[in-house]
Amino acid sequence: MHCRAVRKVSTMTTSTGTSLHQAALDYHEQPRPGKLAVTLTKPADTAHDLTLAYSPGVAAPVREIAADAETAYRFTNKGNLVAVISNGTAILGLGDLGALASKPVMEGKGLLFRHFAGVDVFDIETDVTDVDAFVDVVAAIAPTFGGINLEDISAPACFEIERKLIERCDIPIFHDDQHGTAVIATAALLNALEIQGKAIEDVRIVCAGAGAAGIATLLMLRTVGVRDEQITLVDSRGVVHTDRDDLPAYKRDFARATEARTLSDAMHDADVFLGVSGPGILTEDMVRAMAERPIIFAMANPDPEILPETAHAIRSDLVMATGRSDFPNQVNNVLGFPFIFRGALDVRATVINDEMKAAAVYALRDLARASVPASVTDAYEGVEFAFGRDYIIPKPVDPRLLGTVAAAVARAAVDSGVARRPYPEHYPLRSLEDIRY
Repeated sequence: MHCRAVRKVSTMTTSTGTSLHQAALDYHEQPRPGKLAVTLTKPADTAHDLTLAYSPGVAAPVREIAADAETAYRFTNKGNLVAVISNGTAILGLGDLGALASKPVMEGKGLLFRHFAGVDVFDIETDVTDVDAFVDVVAAIAPTFGGINLEDISAPACFEIERKLIERCDIPIFHDDQHGTAVIATAALLNALEIQGKAIEDVRIVCAGAGAAGIATLLMLRTVGVRDEQITLVDSRGVVHTDRDDLPAYKRDFARATEARTLSDAMHDADVFLGVSGPGILTEDMVRAMAERPIIFAMANPDPEILPETAHAIRSDLVMATGRSDFPNQVNNVLGFPFIFRGALDVRATVINDEMKAAAVYALRDLARASVPASVTDAYEGVEFAFGRDYIIPKPVDPRLLGTVAAAVARAAVDSGVARRPYPEHYPLRSLEDIRY
């Protein structure tokens, strides 16, 4: 699987004829290495400026914060600063390549946070794989930040790390590989069900992949009304059923009493396939065996569980999504995490809870059903989008995402009692210029 990913990057070309591999290297190296830098927000040109910025003037906010920790939000960048943290044990589709190799991804995450939601980021890569040691490291530096985005950490460690950090920290802890995928996939699925004329409480769902994204998506589906008996989970050893004695707790939670033992068995008459596994595992015969008006989310990257052209050639009644930008209906985490954190930071939420994630789901669902602004059409070279089989989730360049999703998350935080500030008077945000740090 690692070799497939490397070959794909090295052979793809850009519009200028340069290989994507080389173009990506050039992008990261020139005109200066990396994608992030520190920018000053205060003047430092005069002796008076320096007196205020450092000694002796800096003593004033130090004393204020020592007396009242909440004033750190007034006098430092804490309230708009997120740590993007990884140990490199599950980098994209490349696997365990180590902390340093994850740095380009963490910098990229920071770029997206800043570009789409005005959130500042320090990327942090740590050579710690033991769960408790990792938790200790992150908890120790948590006072620096207004929130922490965990990234590219392998399962099952990621579940324990997130749970323990939530218990120890009083700022939002969010593992995007779990919940970002879950939020976007659930919003897209709600719209796919609407288009296919199926009720969420009636459909049979097969999920291939029992890692971070798969488990979190199933938990999110529970939140929006799916019952456990509607779900069949499949891992690398087959169907997760109640007769298996090799299941960790997070898989046992979704074990079913069923005679199905293989993915092929489970796909018979399935309404929905959720793929967060590996390339090519969904066969043509499995697609043919699905119920009428099926839904396939083949989200493995860079190579999906089945290619859209193959699936559509088999089933003309299909709605399909992937994790790739070169096919319609991309399940893209950038639709979620920048705006979820924006809303959480602006009300100083202590956690990102199920209510806030569900609010993001419904905001994204509804936005896809609204008329698409001309700026999105322009960004896609004149392609017009309208709610339907090839447009079930908003595009990342949609300018309404910032206001819509952040506002829904902030409101849910306030309503669920986890916000330390009231719903902002300047909401909903229309652009980054509306953000008030």
